[in-house]
This record gives sequence, C-alpha cells and structure tokens, in this order.
Amino acid sequence: MKKLRAGILGATGVVGQQFVRILSNHPFFETVVVTGSARSSGKPYKDATDWIVTNNPPENVTDLDVLDTNTKVILRNDIDLVFSSLPSDVAYSIEDELASAGVPVFSNAGAHRMKESVPILIPEINPSHLNLVSSQQYGEGFIVTNSNCSTSGLVFGLKPLMDFGINDVIVTTYQAVSGAGRNGVGSMDILGNVIPYISNEETKIAQETQIILGCKENGKIVPAPFDVNASCARVPVLNGHLESVVVQLEREFSVDQIIEAFNSFSGEPQALDLPTAPSNPIIVCQEPDRPQPTRDLSLQVGDLGMAVKIGRVRKQKDRLNFFLLVHNAIRGAAGASVLNAEFARVKGVIE
Repeated sequence: MKKLRAGILGATGVVGQQFVRILSNHPFFETVVVTGSARSSGKPYKDATDWIVTNNPPENVTDLDVLDTNTKVILRNDIDLVFSSLPSDVAYSIEDELASAGVPVFSNAGAHRMKESVPILIPEINPSHLNLVSSQQYGEGFIVTNSNCSTSGLVFGLKPLMDFGINDVIVTTYQAVSGAGRNGVGSMDILGNVIPYISNEETKIAQETQIILGCKENGKIVPAPFDVNASCARVPVLNGHLESVVVQLEREFSVDQIIEAFNSFSGEPQALDLPTAPSNPIIVCQEPDRPQPTRDLSLQVGDLGMAVKIGRVRKQKDRLNFFLLVHNAIRGAAGASVLNAEFARVKGVIE
C-alpha cells in the first residue's frame, strides 16, 4: 500500500504534536506538511514547537518548515489528505476550502460536527456513518470529524449497554487541563482547585452522544432517543478525562453481565487490524480505586493510548454506575482522527 502524503494543520499545539507522534512511521500515511500560526511560519518544526508529548519530536518532521495555515500554501504541496487540529473558528473556512479543492479532511475541530452530512465518526461505534460523506457537496473532497474529547470516552461506555435498553444517562466529567490547550487554563486558576464549568462542553456531550449512537436512516442520522445530562469540571490533572456515569437501563441486568459486555466489545477496526486500533477498545479495571489518570494513562511500549478504561462497575436498582477514563489528546483527539483516516482508506473512501 502506497503511503499517502498527509498534512497536519495546527501541528505545533498539544493535539498537533500528538498527530505528529502517531503519524511517525505510519504504514498508511507520511507527514509532508505541518502548519502553524504566523508566529511559527517559516521556522523548522523543531525550532517552532515547544515539544511536550514525548522526549523529542520524531526525526521525520524536525526539519520540515512550518507553513502558514493558508489554503493556497497548503495546496502547493501535493497532499492527499489533511489532519486538522485547528481551533474551530479558524478551522471552519480552511477545512471547507480544502474539501472543496478535493482534499479529504479528517478534523478534530468542532466547526463542522453539527452538519447533517458530516459524520462524527468513531469506527468501533458507528462505522456506517462514514457513508454520509457521499452526500457532501465537495466533489472529491470531504470532511470527517471525530467527537469532543469527553464524548469519545462516554460512547464506549454506552454502546455495549444498548442491548439492555438505555432510558437515560447522567455523566459528570473531571477533565484534564490539556483539554483546554497549552495555554488554556492559568496555573493560579487551576492549581489546588476545581472549576465546575467548561464553556459549551455539556451541550456538546449531550448532542454528540445522541448523534454518534443514532441510527442512519434515508441518508440522515436519527439521534438516539435517550436523554444525556452532563455536568463538566476542569481539574488539576495533566492528561485524562475521568467520567462518572449513571445509566438507567430498561432490562434487568447483573454487574457480571455488564462487565462481560464491556470486555467482549469490539468493532470493525479490531476486525480489520487497523494500525491505530487497540486490540481491546475497552479495558475493565479490577482494582476498587481505578481507573486513575496517573496510573492508567501511562503509555506502555506499543500502547498508543486508544483504549478506554472502565472501573467501579456497580448496580443500584435499575441504574448502573461506573467510572471511565479516556486519554483526551489521543482517543479524544489525534488518535481518533488518525483511526478515522485508516478506516476510510481500508473502506476505499480514500485511495
């Protein structure tokens, strides 16, 4: 399989660095373009980036010049697809222009998520939603998005429960500071503190969860019928969104049945053995005090951080309680977008 030439938009930020890391030596894609702000433009990537996700940036990008995030500049470089980690206000026009120019766009930004023809794709959860791109009006190009970082974990906790019938969902999130970007939360605001508000986050979780778990009918998504009630807080943790989830189920269940449903869950990325897909997308923690960001997001050799960790599974009458943990910058951002592109390529949507 010939490697496709990839561009990373917003490559110097936290999520952009994760794109660079995950795409290093990737069997499907080769990073040939990195873009940044006017402040970074024209500098070699190693000089323009305050690299924080591993010890050093991969050698394949260190000497690439950072380009201005400008459609005409990007298109001069004969790219086959782009990965976008741009802020939504910047992403809207540039992603639209690139798609209109025939470039497939795999976006972590929220700019186009609420468009009927743009899938919020998580291949293990809603693989058929990829077909929505055929109704987009971009010609050869298209836009595929991944979900908000908290939603990306929540839907893994809910999808295996749908056979039990979901009546409603209550979720409380404890979200890491990296989810706000490198300079998103001031140290004096968050150290030793919890901030019980993240702008627009609760609405995003509710809307995106219903769309992702919805059914595709007549070329459109019919949202899942259950309510999602979200409360979101920022906590002084570097990486990892912890979520307390309470689900009212229609069918009688036991904790053992639920744990078996989590442990046995798998999807098309696993069947296809995609490079970024974890062999077990859900890992159930047996310890009574897990999952924890510090202990359960430490990336072991070969672990890209794409699995969702679930623990403290317990029953209270017709309600199921559990905690889940998702790496917000990987499964909740860059890794999810790369997996979407892998899935699209294997499915023949990009060639």
